Amino acid sequence: MSQSPALPVQKRAWDTRTRILEAAVACLAEEGYAEATTSRIQARAGVSRGSLLHQFPSKDDLLIAAVHHLAAARTADLEEQGRRTAGDIDAAVEALWDTLHGPLFAATLELWIAAKNNAELAAVLSPKEHELGKAIRTVLGKLFGPELAARPGFYDLLSLLVTSMRGVALTYTFERRDHRTDPHLAVWKKLAHDVLG
Repeated sequence: MSQSPALPVQKRAWDTRTRILEAAVACLAEEGYAEATTSRIQARAGVSRGSLLHQFPSKDDLLIAAVHHLAAARTADLEEQGRRTAGDIDAAVEALWDTLHGPLFAATLELWIAAKNNAELAAVLSPKEHELGKAIRTVLGKLFGPELAARPGFYDLLSLLVTSMRGVALTYTFERRDHRTDPHLAVWKKLAHDVLG
């Protein structure tokens, strides 16, 4: 009996999809929403127009899928990191702060800003962001560990940390510096110790 060629075809399709998504995130993060055209993404991914359009019929579908693809990878990284940092407040706060630096935050920010004036993008993005937010909240609970996550005020603290960190991370878009030396980091750690310690 001959071996079915379906698996290699599926693997090639999956590899093509991954290349497209990674190229889209890079374009979005580096060049911004307006410049992240399907033509640029296609060229960067090294795929045919037909391959791109077969998987992603619109630019917004592609960009949202790309950000969520990267977020899923980052969430998996955080989950793995949580196995090492569970119970270590300082390490968990640092890991949370690290999530707001790099292509994921830059690409997400571009989508959020574009959605402000694009009702169609906002309608597609909003439910996906809520879904992703719930998944990230669960993973962040694992990052701190079950004992800390069970303490009173944990999720209020988490909400405060995330919103505060996002605000500070925005300043890095126009003033590049080493985020690991940010003076706010010590404040966030102290706050976390005060609430959870």
